Amino acid sequence: MKLSIVTTMYYSRNYLQEFYARTISVVKALDIPYEFIFVDDGSPDDSLLVTLQLQNTDTNIKVVELSRNYGHQRAIMTGLQQATGDYIYLIDCDLEEPPELLAQFWKIITEEKGVDVVYGVQIKRKGTWFEKLSGRLFYKIVSVLSSVEYPADTLTARIMNRVYVDSVLRFQEKELDLWSVFALVGFNQRAMPATKLYKGSTTYTFRKKLKLALEIITSFSHRPLYLTFVLGIFSFIVAAGNISYIVYKKMVLKTDVEGWTSIIASIWLVGGMILLVLGVFGIYLSKMFLEIKNRPMTIIKNVFVR
Repeated sequence: MKLSIVTTMYYSRNYLQEFYARTISVVKALDIPYEFIFVDDGSPDDSLLVTLQLQNTDTNIKVVELSRNYGHQRAIMTGLQQATGDYIYLIDCDLEEPPELLAQFWKIITEEKGVDVVYGVQIKRKGTWFEKLSGRLFYKIVSVLSSVEYPADTLTARIMNRVYVDSVLRFQEKELDLWSVFALVGFNQRAMPATKLYKGSTTYTFRKKLKLALEIITSFSHRPLYLTFVLGIFSFIVAAGNISYIVYKKMVLKTDVEGWTSIIASIWLVGGMILLVLGVFGIYLSKMFLEIKNRPMTIIKNVFVR
């Protein structure tokens, strides 16, 4: 029974040695065969060099160098493809998620019958008040728009059996949200409360988070397309009611109808709705465009093994 530890690197040099030391101590305590998969996601610092130095002391380390930065989730998928273990422990190496979670997860997945996945859920969401508020709002929106429950505040840290990971890898779309895939695959998944530390800084800017939210919603659900239809019906009803009211005033009450302000406001309202609908269509069309091209998810530049 072999364990694969998969992690990705992007501006990670300051954490790698401690991450490895803490993780390997847990692995040795469990006394199981293992391998480390470090995926260099085009990190601008010398994370690659640090892992190659670690590889000199541990031949069970495999380092996968991508040709450029492809993003966290695509790098994770590449790491899962490279993993050969019967169980795969996925975790970020920035130490916000304690590597020691492996011991708890391992005990559950190996001792409790029928459990395929054990994943961490934040006990308390970290960050500023705006990050907490926007996070709660995001999960509520996704839950409304999706047909499958999207777990809130989940960590990257999770342990998965081979059958589950093989099922995840069957999802071939390039524009994917990995956490949506984790939910869509199904199987028996167990959530475990965990504390996530907070460094006080992140490479995810507000712009990146907003883009990620749009990607998740449009990758996970097609319901926004139905909502545009509902929006069109609502706009038609409002416009029909307004026209009926104007006709009633003019024909029945014999009242002159004025109000350029209301007319301009109505034009802006309808115009904004049209642009919103076209924007939603545009997002889905762009995803179809990228999927039809069938470009590779990532390009591996080098694989370093010993």
